[in-house]
Amino acid sequence: MRKRDLLILLLALAVAVTVTISIFARSALETGSWGLSFRQEGMPPIGNAGRDQLARYNAAYIGNTEEKVLYLTFDAGYENGCTAQILDVLKAKEVPAAFFLVGNYIEKNPDLVRRMVKEGHTVGNHTMHHYDMSKLSDKAAFSKELTDLETLYRDTIGSEMPKFYRPPQGIYSEENLKMAQELGYKTVFWSLAYMDWKNDAQPTKEEAFQKLLPRIHSGAVVLLHSTSRTNAQILNELIEKWKALGYRFGTLDELFQTV
Repeated sequence: MRKRDLLILLLALAVAVTVTISIFARSALETGSWGLSFRQEGMPPIGNAGRDQLARYNAAYIGNTEEKVLYLTFDAGYENGCTAQILDVLKAKEVPAAFFLVGNYIEKNPDLVRRMVKEGHTVGNHTMHHYDMSKLSDKAAFSKELTDLETLYRDTIGSEMPKFYRPPQGIYSEENLKMAQELGYKTVFWSLAYMDWKNDAQPTKEEAFQKLLPRIHSGAVVLLHSTSRTNAQILNELIEKWKALGYRFGTLDELFQTV
């Protein structure tokens, strides 16, 4: 091979490597807290990562954006006296929901957990201790946080825990998503939430509706906290308002059929 041809070949290889690295860098998921950017009222927000990026790891934050369906989920690190009322409303309205629970919750509130399951709701894995899972780079430590909760759930309910996982505080890493996938889990983020978790600074009914109505969108995965007194107070009316806008309520199984 002539020297000139060799130089051209080496240059072409260098360009190819640079392009490959650039594409990989753009597609890699940065470690951090899940976040959303709302650009237009009634339209889906943009997440920290795209749908396709998340789908590589059986993860999702939004469903079918062509259909007026939403997925109602609750996170619970502890019981605050609101869950029974929330379950009453869900039962009366025939709305399915998912509850992401930690170990402490299941240990202290087994009857509520049994009721969730009996009434057709999904109980998902929010880890045993609600750690920042992005700091658990060791697969054994990461796995233990999920499998210990699975065992507690099995001992409490008598059946296997559904394989849906929500990272505590929404903090994640690409490696975490991969490890959850390898454990058979689907990771569930969200496309609509609001500041409802502070007990000493609960939003008013009006403030809640200002966040939860204009920003609702097709395929929304809604995150509420079942510790919130405001959520318990407004849930009946909130569901009716969403239904009046034409929305129906889907399950997490359905969500992952669309992503």
